[in-house]
Amino acid sequence: MKVVLFDIDGTLLVSHGIGREAKRRAMLECFGTTGDLDNHVFGGKTDWGILADLLAPHGYAKSDIGRAMGTYEAVMARHMREISPAYTAAPVPHAMELVHTLRERGDALIGLVTGNTSQTAIIKLEMAGFDPGWFPIGAFGNESPDRADLTRLARQRANDQLGRTLNGREIIVIGDTPADIQAARAIESIAVAVCTGYAERDSLIDSEPDFLLADLGRFVDRVLV
Repeated sequence: MKVVLFDIDGTLLVSHGIGREAKRRAMLECFGTTGDLDNHVFGGKTDWGILADLLAPHGYAKSDIGRAMGTYEAVMARHMREISPAYTAAPVPHAMELVHTLRERGDALIGLVTGNTSQTAIIKLEMAGFDPGWFPIGAFGNESPDRADLTRLARQRANDQLGRTLNGREIIVIGDTPADIQAARAIESIAVAVCTGYAERDSLIDSEPDFLLADLGRFVDRVLV
């Protein structure tokens, strides 16, 4: 049994800016400012970490953000649902086929490791045609500012789900940024980088993933052998 953990944005789907706009509205409602949101690079970061970066100049510590995350997550999800009719989301090439293939194989437990909050992850997945129930384990961007913490949480949840302790090489982490690769290394798992997202190919190469794929179409042949 392999555990396959997917990032969302740029790895499973593209959502064409709905996350940034929902953040803008939620930050204004919860904190009264958006900081330098328009120029901030989200790729590979968690929502908690993004807020910490944007709000540090306004006197907020990471611990302050952590205490506010429950409220912020709910507010952001409400705004995202309200504006979703004006946005589209779609799977990246071969993502939907791969998820269906893994579910049919019976030798893979699939899950999520995403910088999105648990509530906004569900909205984006549904917008792109994925059933959130297909991903029975996961770790989310409202749980830590540090992405490596999320892979550790997901591994523990996979252990609990399977009733045993997994070694790192039984876990595959798939993402589109160097941060995803680094988070995979934190649990000594197999790191798969895909070039369907926001990072330059050279930066992915420099991060030394175990596998670098143009898209998810060759995942089974290249990784699950």
